[in-house]
Amino acid sequence: MTPATEQLIEVEGLTVDFVSGEETVRAVDGLSFSLAAGRAIGLVGESGSGKSTVASALLGLHRGTGARVGGAVRVGGTDVGTASDRELRALRGAVAAMVFQDPLSSLDPYYAVGDQIAEVYRVHTDATRRAARARAVEVLDRVGIPDAARRAHSRPHEFSGGMRQRTLIAMALACEPRLLIADEPTTALDVTVQAQILDLLHDLRGETGMGLLLVTHDVGVAAESVDEVLVMRHGREVERGPVAEVLGAPKQTYTRTLLSSVPRVDAPVARTVTEPRPLSEPRIPAGEPRPLRELQGEPRPSADEVLLEAVDLRREFRRGRRTVTAVDGVSLTVGAGETLGIVGESGSGKTTLGRMLVRLLDPTDGRLRYRGAEIGAVSEKELRPYRRELQMIFQDPVASLNPRRSVGESVADPLRAAGALDEGRIVARARELLERVGLDPDRYDRYPHEFSGGQRQRVGIARALAAEPRLIVCDEPVSALDVTTQAQVVALLAELQRELGLALVFIAHDLAVVRQVSDRVAVMRDGRIVEQGTAEEVYGAPSDPYTRQLLAAVPALDPVLAAARRSARKALVAPAEKVAVA
Repeated sequence: MTPATEQLIEVEGLTVDFVSGEETVRAVDGLSFSLAAGRAIGLVGESGSGKSTVASALLGLHRGTGARVGGAVRVGGTDVGTASDRELRALRGAVAAMVFQDPLSSLDPYYAVGDQIAEVYRVHTDATRRAARARAVEVLDRVGIPDAARRAHSRPHEFSGGMRQRTLIAMALACEPRLLIADEPTTALDVTVQAQILDLLHDLRGETGMGLLLVTHDVGVAAESVDEVLVMRHGREVERGPVAEVLGAPKQTYTRTLLSSVPRVDAPVARTVTEPRPLSEPRIPAGEPRPLRELQGEPRPSADEVLLEAVDLRREFRRGRRTVTAVDGVSLTVGAGETLGIVGESGSGKTTLGRMLVRLLDPTDGRLRYRGAEIGAVSEKELRPYRRELQMIFQDPVASLNPRRSVGESVADPLRAAGALDEGRIVARARELLERVGLDPDRYDRYPHEFSGGQRQRVGIARALAAEPRLIVCDEPVSALDVTTQAQVVALLAELQRELGLALVFIAHDLAVVRQVSDRVAVMRDGRIVEQGTAEEVYGAPSDPYTRQLLAAVPALDPVLAAARRSARKALVAPAEKVAVA
C-alpha cells in the first residue's frame, strides 16, 4: 500500500455508551468511516451529536473512564481497542495528535509553553533537554508565534486566545504526527483569528501531508478546511460526502435544516424598527401576577424615542503604573425597540462598553444619558430607579448563574429586589418567565449544571426579563452555542423584542449573527468606533478598511469561495503582518 492510499483512520460500527447509575446513554451508535493519508474530513453536528466522543475514541481516551466502547477503530495501523497502554502512548503524539477546544484547560498554567512542548517531544523521542527546547522554539515559530525564542518562556495567561490555540497546534506538531485531530479549534475565537487558525491548518496539511479530522459545529469552518463532511445527529451518521456536494446540495432534511440555521453576511436584512406590540395576554394566565411595568402604571416607549445616549464615553484601567484605555471616546444612541449591533475582535472594548451602558462599570469620562437623564456619574442611590430598566445578558451563563441556587430562584431574585410582589406571586412570576423563554416551569428547582448550554442561556434571558427592562445589553449571548441552538436563542430574543418593545445592544464577534439581528451596526477597534451605520450600509458598502478585513474573514459555505478568500487574505497580508495580528 502506497502512502497516498494509506488509510490513517478506519472505523467500523463504533459504539460508545456512558453509564450513570442504572441509566445508559449511547453517545455514538454504529458509526463507520475512513480517512486516507493527506485528506481531511469534518465531523459536523449539534452539541450532543457525538462528534467529540468519536474524536476521543480514536486515541483511546475513553479507556479507564467506565465508558463502554464497541466496534473496531484502527488509527495509523494500530487497533485502538486491543492496543496495550504502551502502544497507545506511542500512538498519541507520534502517529496522531489532538488539539482540544479549550487551550486554557489543556495547558498547564504554571509552566512556560516552551517547556510544555519540550516535555511532549521528550516523551516520544530520545532527545536531550536542549534539543527538545530547540524543537519547541522551532514549532512555535512555525505556527506564527512572534519572537518564538523569547515567547517560549511565557506562560499561557500571557498569550491571547489565538496564540494559545497556536501553541496547542505547535505541541501537536512537535512529533510530526501523520494525523491531526482538531476538536472545535476555533470556537469562541473572533473571525480574523479564526481565519488565521484555519489558514494555518490548511498550510500545514499542504506542507506535511498530514491527515486532518476536524470536529466542529460551524458548517462554515468545515467548508474552509476539509475535503469530506460527515454530518452527525444523536451519535449516528446522517449524511456524508464531498464537502461541496453536501453543503451545496444536501440530500437529508436534517442537513438542510442545519445549513438553514447558519447566519450569513450576504443574506438580506429583513428587520425593521416597528411600534412595540402589547404584551401577549395569553402568556400570563388569569390570576397570575402582571408585569411590573403594568403594576406601576408606566407608559410604554414610542418607537422613535432615544432611550440611551453615550457621548465621548471613556474607560481606563490601571495596570500597576500603566494606564490602559479600553474604551476611547465612544458616542452612540439606542432607540426604543431598536437593536444596535456592536462588532469587533477580542480586546476591541466591546464588553467594557456594554458594561458601562448599564452602569456595571463607571465611565472614566464622557456622558451617559438614559431617557434624557444623566446617569454616567450619578451615585448608586440616584441610579437605583433606573436599574431594573437596564439589564444585561452575559456571555457565559455558567459563570453568571449561581451553581448553588436553583434556576427558578435565580430568576426570582430580581423580582425580590424590586419589592413589589409577595413571595407567592414572585415564584409564580418566575415560573411564568421560565415558560416564556421555552423552559419547563416544573424545572424551577433544578440547578444550572442540569441544563444544556442553550437552556442556561435561556435562564439568563428569563432573569434579565424579570425586572421588565426597556433595554438589554446582550454580551456574546450565542458565541459558544451550535448553529441550531444559536438560531433558537436569536429567534427568542427577536420575539421578545417585538412583544415587549425592548431595545437591544447585541455585542458579538460573529458578523453574520449581528447582521441577522441588527438595525444599526457599530464596528469597534482598539476601543473606538471606526464605522457606524445601518446594517445595509455597513455590510453592503463598508467604508473602513478594518470592516472590510472583518467581512473577508467570515467563513463561506461555498468551498470554492472559501478558497478564493484564503488566497485573497494571503495576498493582502504579508507574512510578518500575519504574525503581528496574532
